[in-house]
Amino acid sequence: MAETTFTIDEMPIPFTPGQTILEAAKAAGIYIPHLCYHPELKAHGGCKMCTVLVNGRPQTACTQKAAAGQEVDVDTPELNAMRRTLVQMLFIEGNHFCPGCEKSGACQLQALGYEYEMLTPHFVELYPERKVDASHPDVLIEFNRCVLCELCVRASRDIDHKEVFGIAGRGRDAHLVVNSPTGKLGDSALAVTDRAVQVCPVGAIIVKRVGFAAAPIGERIYDKSPISAEVDVNESSEAR
Repeated sequence: MAETTFTIDEMPIPFTPGQTILEAAKAAGIYIPHLCYHPELKAHGGCKMCTVLVNGRPQTACTQKAAAGQEVDVDTPELNAMRRTLVQMLFIEGNHFCPGCEKSGACQLQALGYEYEMLTPHFVELYPERKVDASHPDVLIEFNRCVLCELCVRASRDIDHKEVFGIAGRGRDAHLVVNSPTGKLGDSALAVTDRAVQVCPVGAIIVKRVGFAAAPIGERIYDKSPISAEVDVNESSEAR
């Protein structure tokens, strides 16, 4: 019988054919950090947070298929330093003021900052001028917090079948846009029950009139335990 295991940090990990390294790790209860991955959506390896070493070569764990005999390194000083740098870059590319954010305590970006001991942004902050779109009766978009993970784009397209969101521009000019005649969320087909509203890993897409009521500060998922203790971290988007 063919071997059906590979190793993560020298630990044998079983897998089934077709599983990615990230999927097999999650099934085995091993956390690999990520922002743009969601189990309901096709992975595209955009954020690079899940980068691991596969037989010594960097690969994104959410797209790389598991194979027998692979030697995967996840928890190394070099990889953790890279992840901290990625988190720092995401913080300075937007305006993330965690103490005043409705998603504080349930935000994956914030939790990754704690996980990788991000003490300062390190880089010069850009302070972009991005507006808030509160035109929808039930949902608002705080563009300052968007990290371009494209989860809302893919969920709206592949699950809701509405294509409400998209990414325009390239490089530093890339930004989230709304597909409506005016470009406003209130003129789009978005409903508060859409999956696209629920999958945002940060505080960019917020349901109105909820705020801190559903789970007060101190009782939220990452207030109770670090992100590395939660294998299915994408489910945290439900805990607002």
